Amino acid sequence: MTTLSNRPNTALLVIDVQNGVVANGYNRDDVVANINDVVAKARAADVPVVWIQHDAEDLPKGSDNWQIVPELVPNQEEPKVEKQYGDSFEATNLEGVLANLKVGSLVVTGAQTDVCVRSTLHGAIARGYDAVLVSDAHTTEDMTEWGAPPPEQVISHTNLYWSFQAQPGRTAGTVTTDEVDFSVS
Repeated sequence: MTTLSNRPNTALLVIDVQNGVVANGYNRDDVVANINDVVAKARAADVPVVWIQHDAEDLPKGSDNWQIVPELVPNQEEPKVEKQYGDSFEATNLEGVLANLKVGSLVVTGAQTDVCVRSTLHGAIARGYDAVLVSDAHTTEDMTEWGAPPPEQVISHTNLYWSFQAQPGRTAGTVTTDEVDFSVS
């Protein structure tokens, strides 16, 4: 029920599933496998998959750390968006990519839960998109030494509060990998 006019389509966002981002991610292998399953569902339903890669001092463009993990293989024709901020919309061409695809609804996966995933979810809904988080297809690393809760609690809390998001004219919420169904609008 997006507030964006003439944007009936859905896209899958795969945020920062890069070697240097998820190397120490909580439940990394299961999360990457779930993302791979969601990507396969999107492709089978002809839903665009948009790959987002963060470029930073510890993730310089073109480096091994910057590369998408080897278990996930973007198709040549799938859009790729490079970013330097948590919100995947900020100072990128993501909005233009989604507008060209007439996308008003997003299914979100990726890393890190407490930074780029959350920022992008909030950025999407603030810009008028519907935004659904795949609850078992995002991860973060342990940042307890800096005062954060353990990663499983960060993930659980994000799933909890996003399942109750509500904005006028927009929908949000969570689904599991098994519940993702791109044939349902």
